[in-house]
Amino acid sequence: MTRLAEILEPLVQLTLVRFREFYREPESIFWVLIFPPLLAAGLGLAFRDVPPAALKVAAATPALADALRGEELLEVRMLPAADAETALRNGKVVLVAERRPDGGVLYRYDATNADAREARMMADRAVQRAGGQVDPIATSDQLVVEPGSRYIDFLVPGLVGMTLMTSAVWGVGYTIVDARRRHLLKRLVAAPMPRSTFLMSFLVYRLAMMVIEAGAILAFGVIAFGVPLRGSFAALCLSCMMTTLACTALGLLIAARARTTEAVTGLTNFIVMPMWIMSGVFFSAQRFPEWLQPAIKLLPLSASIDALRANMLEGAGAAQILPELAILAAWVVTCFLVALRIFRWR
Repeated sequence: MTRLAEILEPLVQLTLVRFREFYREPESIFWVLIFPPLLAAGLGLAFRDVPPAALKVAAATPALADALRGEELLEVRMLPAADAETALRNGKVVLVAERRPDGGVLYRYDATNADAREARMMADRAVQRAGGQVDPIATSDQLVVEPGSRYIDFLVPGLVGMTLMTSAVWGVGYTIVDARRRHLLKRLVAAPMPRSTFLMSFLVYRLAMMVIEAGAILAFGVIAFGVPLRGSFAALCLSCMMTTLACTALGLLIAARARTTEAVTGLTNFIVMPMWIMSGVFFSAQRFPEWLQPAIKLLPLSASIDALRANMLEGAGAAQILPELAILAAWVVTCFLVALRIFRWR
């Protein structure tokens, strides 16, 4: 047997073990291959391109109600002042309009509610026009909805990154700790193979699974919703590959010292769940404070999603997403080297 064969044989066999562990667990197949497209379908239908719903507002007088009905996107209810306040507190209306003693109009609404702020602008526009105001410049609207600007287009790259990260971190971390708990790692240590080969088998396995996991979500998004793939296919594959490597290395690091499945579960949730929220999977990370943005940009999931969205929606190539790829590469090297150094085999 040649030297190369001696090196590759353990790696191939250990990688095959990873695949056998996967397809022998029906639950894993569901969460990895079926659940992400179902989630994309549900959110895509919930935020599909439909005409905007009318905002519900209340008016205290018939004249004020008639004025507000001049705005098509307002659903106006005439209610006494006390009932209108109750409806506002209960969320049945987003805005209450009342006449002030001086003849002006008072708007009551929650300023933290985006719908309420929009209703306030439309209501005031309707009231001013009813009072005789004439727009100094005539304007018109042209509503444009095209692939790349919809919520589903924003969502699919986030789901790809989230799926690659979650399956890598959980699949690697939990598997290693479970093997350690059952004292299987001690037997592997006694086998005539380099220890790094055992850890490398997880990287090879995750790269192979990446094709299935990312491919399932992307194919569903393109076929079912027409999600665009504007960038180069090579850059897309590179983004997915670096995401997989970074998250696999993170999973190895998480599992390096943990002795129980409870410990690795808690540690994984502690690390993964904040990234689900902060990295912009379901909504833009720009919603977080400005002082937090540099730290968010350095998270592996943030770099992955930014690279995927730039490639898919903006047509960015490898050169344009190089900063994000560099962040992912730093996570790969750092996590893998630290995991190798502190890894507990017993």
